[in-house]
Amino acid sequence: MFLGINANNHDASVALVKENDILFAGHAERYSRIKNDSNLNVELLEDCFSYGEPTQIYWYEEPWKHSLRNILSGERPLFRGVKSYLKKYKLDHLPIKTVPHHGAHAAMGYYTSGFSDAAVVVIDAIGEYECTTIWSAEDKDLKKVYSSYYPDSIGLFYSAITDYLGYKSNEEEYIVMGMAAFGEPKHTKELLEEFFVNWNTPYVQLRHNLHRGMKWWTLPPKNRWRDVDIAASAQWIYENYLNNILNYASTKIKSKNLVLVGGCALNCVANGYISHTTKWNKIWVPPNPGDSGLSLGSIAWHNREQLNFQHAFLGYNIQRNVNIKSVVDAIEAGKVIGIANGRAEWGPRALGNRSLLADPRGNNVKDRVNMIKKREAFRPFAPIILSEHYKKYFWANPNNHNYMQYADPCLDKENLQAICHVDGTSRLQTMPKNSPSITRKILEAWYERTGCPILLNTSLNVKGEPLVNTWADAERFSKLNNVRIF
Repeated sequence: MFLGINANNHDASVALVKENDILFAGHAERYSRIKNDSNLNVELLEDCFSYGEPTQIYWYEEPWKHSLRNILSGERPLFRGVKSYLKKYKLDHLPIKTVPHHGAHAAMGYYTSGFSDAAVVVIDAIGEYECTTIWSAEDKDLKKVYSSYYPDSIGLFYSAITDYLGYKSNEEEYIVMGMAAFGEPKHTKELLEEFFVNWNTPYVQLRHNLHRGMKWWTLPPKNRWRDVDIAASAQWIYENYLNNILNYASTKIKSKNLVLVGGCALNCVANGYISHTTKWNKIWVPPNPGDSGLSLGSIAWHNREQLNFQHAFLGYNIQRNVNIKSVVDAIEAGKVIGIANGRAEWGPRALGNRSLLADPRGNNVKDRVNMIKKREAFRPFAPIILSEHYKKYFWANPNNHNYMQYADPCLDKENLQAICHVDGTSRLQTMPKNSPSITRKILEAWYERTGCPILLNTSLNVKGEPLVNTWADAERFSKLNNVRIF
């Protein structure tokens, strides 16, 4: 039985695998209530080990390479060692193997895809040294065919823009992605000239090391450029980089299947763009492509076999009876309600087990949900829809849309204003017939009652806090925000 660990960096997580079955996968932040918590905690490990005792640990990176990079770039080296770190959690008695950071990303993506072959593209801010890698995958063979290295990172560029605009890098890039739709990419030329030496894919080269951000940037004065136009320009640059690197990958690898992973794969607007403009037969973006997915990826790197991945409900389990009629009654009455039921989602997005749900028809509900979540009014909400009906309401390619990884054009913007962004797209999530989530049954009852197969779905949390995990978390949320939780 194998324990994968990602910790002491950001977004700490663990995964437990027996043979090819994923028994548990969970996030440290959900237990500690510290957003993007970098450390493990006892409650997370106790919950994980209730599914079985591990005999082997796989660690998500090669620490000596990370430490060397830190020293060469003027940062502090890492802690004194993996074994020393794990000692305080009483895990140092287990054998430990380390894996390459980008290798863990690639393995997690490919070995959850179900593909027999694929081109695997990993894009993030930085691993130990690598920033973008391309892999050829076939059965148990996972071979790297291209790497770009620190500090030449499109992910660092996007994070630096996020920081420059006043948001948290490595956390709030999705806000910049959302605000980009309100602007125009007016400043792409200036940004490319200021921050890039070379823009010829795949050999993109940055003019500056942006690891510490770009708040030093003063040309032109910030008050002459609108933030939304800066965001739109950065988004345009990333989308074009992604398109170009995927075209390059297609020249190196024969497979027509694409696996996209790394933190940048959470950019659902770019994912939607490439799903409609590139010629891959199938695209797989897993529900947890960022660093919190590396705990599972580290195991997959060593196993080199397709995992039995059926859904993303792999975390803490809340077992309660839900009165579906009462849920539908409340939503029909215009209420925003919460669902905290079943096993928690693996990945950053609420997919129906730790969700706020509301009627998507009309626009007033957006303001009510934003008040509850205490978040910016410009940010979009996502639709969750019975999978058999999505083609009627969205122009979406037949990739797996169960995990909210693509922004696709909405075909009924007038009647679905609450889940349609200003650019006419929606971050689509389909709910398949075999889903274990109670929200599938809620959607069925809602459709039977109203003829609408869609609900507004957003995460059961407020801005700056992790998703609700336990029923105690749900009760606290309910009390503080006056929202009924089922």
